[in-house]
Amino acid sequence: MIRKMTVEDIPQVQHVARISWHHTYEGIIPRHIQDNFLANAYNAENMVRRVERSHAFVALLDEQVVGFANFSYVKVDGNSELAAIYLLPEAQGKGLGTKLLEKGLALPNIKAIELSVEKDNASGMNFYLAKGFKQIDAFKEDFAGHEQYTVRMRLDLNK
Repeated sequence: MIRKMTVEDIPQVQHVARISWHHTYEGIIPRHIQDNFLANAYNAENMVRRVERSHAFVALLDEQVVGFANFSYVKVDGNSELAAIYLLPEAQGKGLGTKLLEKGLALPNIKAIELSVEKDNASGMNFYLAKGFKQIDAFKEDFAGHEQYTVRMRLDLNK
């Protein structure tokens, strides 16, 4: 089941973020950098802001949050940014990531979704490519003192 994220979901979403980040970025981004990022990006204040100021959805299995996605509001040009989509490792491969993405694809007045993904995040890259996203840019960036390669992707919708 997929539904809108609520403030009550925040502790479970923080848990999903921590577990999925550690699983996804092991060997790609040093653990201390991951932990510092998670402590800031997923603190309670920022999570309330996501709930109130964006389109945030959770995926549930047995009434437990096992994944989430966060889309920006659709801009005047029809674009939305997929800021995050994460699932617990044991919840992957069940179609929940696709269902979360479909929530973004169904946003009113949406024409395209853009996102950034770490080049070495093979599962993320494969997921987005399988869903029709195309690479529009790639660049090296400093992520809290760690050099990483980021790929920008875009999915144009025929609406």
